[in-house]
Parts: sequence; C-alpha cells; structure tokens
Amino acid sequence: MGFSHMIQNFDWVGWAVFVTLIVMSLVSWVYIVMNTIRNTGITGRMEKVIRLFWETPSAADAVRFMEEQKASEPFSKIALECAGAAAHHQRHEGSRLVEALNRSEFIDRALRQAVARESSKLENGLTWLATTGSSAPFVGLLGTVWGIYHALLSIGAAGDASLQAVAGPVGEALIMTALGLFVAIPAVLAYNFFNRSNRKINARFDEFAHDLHDFFATGSRVDSVSPKSAKK
Repeated sequence: MGFSHMIQNFDWVGWAVFVTLIVMSLVSWVYIVMNTIRNTGITGRMEKVIRLFWETPSAADAVRFMEEQKASEPFSKIALECAGAAAHHQRHEGSRLVEALNRSEFIDRALRQAVARESSKLENGLTWLATTGSSAPFVGLLGTVWGIYHALLSIGAAGDASLQAVAGPVGEALIMTALGLFVAIPAVLAYNFFNRSNRKINARFDEFAHDLHDFFATGSRVDSVSPKSAKK
C-alpha cells in the first residue's frame, strides 16, 4: 500500500487527474523561476538605469545609454519610446499630425502605450499561477473522490468491511488531495509575491514616465531622480 500501489491501480480518470496535476506543477515552477529571474533583474537595475539617464550630460547621450541596455530592460524601452515620439513629432512640424495633437499629447500617448506594454509583460504567467492555485486542490479532490468510489466498490465485492480493508484504499485515495495541495500552495504564494513585486515596478514605471513626459515635452530635467535622492 502506498503511492506506488496507487499509481499501479490507476484507471484513465486517475491518470488524467495525476497528469493534470504534474503539468500544472511543472508549468507553475517554470513561470516561478522565469518571473523570479526577470523581476530580480529589473528591480536590481531600475534605480541605476533611471539615475544614469538623468545624470547624462545631454538627451542624446541619455538616449544612447538607453539603447545600450538589454532588450529585456523595460525602463530603457519606455524612455526610447518617449524619445522616439518626441523626435517624430518634431520632424512633422506643420503637418496634420502636429495640428491634431500637440507635443505634450503626442508624447503622453506614446508613454501610455509603452507603460501598458511593459506592464503587460510583467503579467506573464500570473494567470496560470492563479488558475493553478485555485483549481489544483479541486483536481486533487476529484482524484480522491474517484479513488474512494473505486475502493468502496472493491471492498463491497470482497465482502470485507474491516478497518484494515478500508483504511488502505481510502488512505491511498487521499494522496491525490495532498498532491493537489502541493501543487496549489507554491502557485498561490508565488502569485501573491509577483503581484506585490509588479505593483512596485509599475509604480516606478508611472513615476519615470511622468518625469520623461515633463522632460521631452518642456525640455526641463527633473530635479530629483529618485525618492532617495529627493530626501537628501
């Protein structure tokens, strides 16, 4: 009796539940590892990228520094989108584009799109983690109910209702509920962790985008580049 005995006695429903839980767990851990690497990289570099952007002697140097950043670095992408919008608006002075949207409005639209795009990337995998966290216990419970049903049929056919005859099969069936919880708990914890981490990064997106808008719309640099520097 035990886990190996339970697997040997799986029917197609038991295998379907077991494989579903394994797939849920594997994909969840892939997203957990990927998002941990991504968020750690972003939070570890974001203050440095923002500070160096504002400390560069000219806008051209700042844009050049942003272009040198990794393709996965979101703050440089937001800055480049803003710089590109400002340059595009300037090149079309006197056109219908400039008549329809002034410089501030055009840059604001570009920034909103860039922030929305980078924020959307942060959400990658969270839907899967939330779905796994909420549904894996029920999938495991389905396996338990199905296992108990078959155990009771076997006990009834054998005509032996002693505690020894009942405890083993029912105990094996409960393993599926435990598996569901082992799959769900890491997914729920990871979802809450990444949700909180993403809120902090999104807040810095909005703050950086606001400063970029002021700079590229008016030509004036912000005085403080970060909350820490602002306190000095």
